[in-house]
Amino acid sequence: MRDPGAFLDHMRRAPPLVHNITNFVAMNVMANVMLAAGASPAMVHARDEVLDFTRLAQALTVNIGTPDAAWAEAMATAAEAARAAGRPWALDPVGVGATPFRQALCARLLACTPTVVRGNASEIRALAGLDATARGADAADSVEAAEAAARDLAARSGAVVAVSGPVDFVTDGETAFRVRNGHPLMPRVTALGCSLNGVIAAFLVDQPALPATAAAMAYYGLAGERAGAGAAGPGSFQTAFLDALHRITPADLTAGARVEPA
Repeated sequence: MRDPGAFLDHMRRAPPLVHNITNFVAMNVMANVMLAAGASPAMVHARDEVLDFTRLAQALTVNIGTPDAAWAEAMATAAEAARAAGRPWALDPVGVGATPFRQALCARLLACTPTVVRGNASEIRALAGLDATARGADAADSVEAAEAAARDLAARSGAVVAVSGPVDFVTDGETAFRVRNGHPLMPRVTALGCSLNGVIAAFLVDQPALPATAAAMAYYGLAGERAGAGAAGPGSFQTAFLDALHRITPADLTAGARVEPA
């Protein structure tokens, strides 16, 4: 892939407005993460306005972490509007294997052709129709165990599929990358995984989906590495992580990204 820092530079030069339909736990964290990265987040989930707002925004994220029937309708309306308008959008299938309601909702959203699907290994396996092991929204499957499922899901859906873990895996069904940036404290702070999709969506605007997704994940992981270097625990890590997202330059990302073909 080309210079990872170029994707960050492009995003920051014209900060995109990203419409996020996310869960109650993630809203504040995600907004702060996206602002620190240089994007413009908006949290809009009311059925009465998602159609209009999706047409206004440059990208969309949908996260099913705390769904109900009304939110499900809003998610589907926004996803269909993004598809119709040619806007990139990213799906986070949180806990998709946990209940039939989540499974049905994700099937409906996949039909709206997301640009990117990003989740943990268990979520990606479940979304691909395979047996998966999860603890709530946490994965109990390894990234390696989800790589074939990710390739298959990408080929069938037309989406770039990203599997988050100690080493991330990103594929469009043919080409694939492994992203080795990250820090063990990242899963210890709630909603950092959810927030990643907002950064990915911001990178997608007017940029090719597969390398943009890999670059976004490398940027996010590099921020984790820098934050973890001086953090005493999850609390100080969260503050340092926001600062690192803000301070990383395109040149820093190009030098620090550890993205390799898979």
